[in-house]
Amino acid sequence: MSGFMDGGLGRRLLCAGVAAAALVAGTTLAVRADAATPQPTVAVSTPTAPPAGYPNPGRVSGATATHDPSMVKTPAGGYLVAQTGDNIPLTTSTDRTVFRAAGAVFPNGAPWTASYTGGSRSLWAPDVSYHNGRYYLYYSASTFGSNHSAIFLATSATGASGSWTNEGLVIESTGGDNFNAIDPNLFVDALGRWWLTFGSFWSGIKQVALNPSTGKRSDPTIRALAGRNGGAIEAPFLFRHGSYYYLWVSFDLCCRGADSTYRIMVGRSTSPTGPFVDRNGTAMTAGGGTQVLAGHGGIHGPGHQAVLADSDAEVLVYHYYADSGASYLGINLIGYDPAGWPFVY
Repeated sequence: MSGFMDGGLGRRLLCAGVAAAALVAGTTLAVRADAATPQPTVAVSTPTAPPAGYPNPGRVSGATATHDPSMVKTPAGGYLVAQTGDNIPLTTSTDRTVFRAAGAVFPNGAPWTASYTGGSRSLWAPDVSYHNGRYYLYYSASTFGSNHSAIFLATSATGASGSWTNEGLVIESTGGDNFNAIDPNLFVDALGRWWLTFGSFWSGIKQVALNPSTGKRSDPTIRALAGRNGGAIEAPFLFRHGSYYYLWVSFDLCCRGADSTYRIMVGRSTSPTGPFVDRNGTAMTAGGGTQVLAGHGGIHGPGHQAVLADSDAEVLVYHYYADSGASYLGINLIGYDPAGWPFVY
């Protein structure tokens, strides 16, 4: 979710409002005919080289209007998706293909966020995961163009609409800070340490350590993971594959409908705290990043990605814009080349 004001604000608000309303109302919104024809995500075998061009999103149907999606696999084997919108809309799926609207995290609103949102009910970029028998949801409250922002935590035993407990503020930023507290992502490393990665524009992507017992900050240190000297970078997602930790981010601009230039980038490190470098060895703190997916054909501005380790493959989840300017759910599978760099198929 962008924390920077741009000329597409009006369209962003319109698209987000339509998507959120459709999700909450349960409207069936399959991929539009003015987007490129989607392809199935069923894989016969995992490739070791990227396709010649970027693949289209895999076939999905139902409640697929979305922005900033985050997906978790449930203990029962289904899928729960949280996304940007009024009171954080939820969708569910039994097969990662057909999605159904499932209410909102806070159906009665979240008044504790009002001082950051200016009274708006729209909450941004939720990150949902499952640990120790509970769902954890980190989410952002802000307004466009401002870094008077906050990240909050909610937990639930079931993930169902209305079952979530507000656990309070995790971190905030103000006009006096050089970072923006939006776009959170929780990562639990191999040693059981909890990390919250977040950030947008300003000085870039940051990380703080969390206490696993509370889900809140455990020390005051704020680490710098990536940046573009104030340029467009956001939506961090940390994921481990093999011996590397991969930091996925979105470069450039979302929220301009079919004119969006979002693209999905990645760097890696042998430590969850970095330093992260791209394929060429350029540090992500110096603007580095290896491109994994960008706009093509009728797929515009793919970004705000999340990665899910599923039983059949690792899965990239993101939103993209159709020619109409509406935003939809994108899903592709992830492969790795011989050098260990990810690609989508």
